[in-house]
Amino acid sequence: MKVAETKRLILSKITVEDALFILELMNTPGWLKFIGDRNIKTVTEAEDYIKNNQLKCYEKYDFGYYKMQLKSDNLKPIGTAGLLKRDTLEHVDIGFSILPEFHNQGYGFEVSSKLLFMAKNTFNIKTISAITLPINKVSIKLIEKLGFSYKKTINPFEKNENLLLFEKQL
Repeated sequence: MKVAETKRLILSKITVEDALFILELMNTPGWLKFIGDRNIKTVTEAEDYIKNNQLKCYEKYDFGYYKMQLKSDNLKPIGTAGLLKRDTLEHVDIGFSILPEFHNQGYGFEVSSKLLFMAKNTFNIKTISAITLPINKVSIKLIEKLGFSYKKTINPFEKNENLLLFEKQL
């Protein structure tokens, strides 16, 4: 189901039918290095992940992560991006992940700009967060380009892993 569109992309809700794509995305080197191994190794595990995460998030908050699809390539999925309310963070946070062959083409900025607009105008969110590993220089650069400011280093997930917390007033 389409929820938004940008110049080059359609954002659609993720469904169980997207399991193969989600499996591929979650096992890319960038996902594994910067987001973490969720131990999703089969289509069935990806289906369960979608049911227990994306679909529940849509039900509870009316927003979540969306599939990014190329308008110019028959709606080929190239990544996910969205808004997520985590119990461990004060504010809704924005996130994104793109298949490696679509990196460095401006899709992250394009989709994130649309998500910030939606956060403010559709979901009436006043403050939004972004979190990333200190070694993820590409994400830090994008987060700063979107107008976020560094707030502090946090450890929100009961792992021995510090993350940088950024915030933006909408």
